[in-house]
Amino acid sequence: MDWSKIKTIFIITFLILDVYLLFQFMKIRDANNYEVITPTTFEDKLKADEIKYVELPKEPIKGQYLSAKPRTFTKGDIVKLKGQSATSDEPSSILAITLDEPIQLNSKFEPADLAPFMKENILFGDQYQYWEKNDKKGTITYFQQYENVPLYENINGMIIFYINEDNQITSYQQTYLEEMDKLTEKEEILPPLKAIETLHQKGVLQPKSKITKIELGYSTLIQLAASQVLAPTWRLVVNDKESLFVNAFEGQIIDFNSEENSKVE
Repeated sequence: MDWSKIKTIFIITFLILDVYLLFQFMKIRDANNYEVITPTTFEDKLKADEIKYVELPKEPIKGQYLSAKPRTFTKGDIVKLKGQSATSDEPSSILAITLDEPIQLNSKFEPADLAPFMKENILFGDQYQYWEKNDKKGTITYFQQYENVPLYENINGMIIFYINEDNQITSYQQTYLEEMDKLTEKEEILPPLKAIETLHQKGVLQPKSKITKIELGYSTLIQLAASQVLAPTWRLVVNDKESLFVNAFEGQIIDFNSEENSKVE
């Protein structure tokens, strides 16, 4: 056999093998580079922290800013209340009432227990929804709502019932927002996943947490002496206990206990 031909065949074979190996090397390198530069999605971060959440709305949601004014209760309002006595006849934005006959509560309270009284004996009673029963404070709180959406922690739109040692409601205080107007046209708000991301980035949402409820309401954006501006707000319930709030337009976390939030301008 001609040695020169054999040598040529070997050279061509090795060239083909080198090209193949080079091609495989480039594929592996590109794959590795892709894995390095691919950003970790936020959902992956939640999985890594073992944070779970309920099913989120898939369609975009729209909201708008509202304005409202605290109602000043008058003698005309008070005379409508049967079996109840006001602590003052002076017009006020806070209606303080003592019941002539206390309401006995069941050992295990259900909001439905107060529904008839709310409807028949409370001014604008159908415009409030149950919020919580606080056994330490001896209170039951209702928040005013607008178009079936709650106004969170609004001192000018709530009812607080007071419970005595015999598990009886003896009195309550009421505030009410009126002249609710739409300040802007509806715009798309931040999706709830973005609100979760904000809480996670700020370290408010702890690992192994479970978001058990997500709902949309309103909170006070600007508090003036005679009026206020309300903004759409996401409420996220963590582990069926703690409620966290995020402005659904601007994305900042809302702390209702902060001095800035309670300040009147």
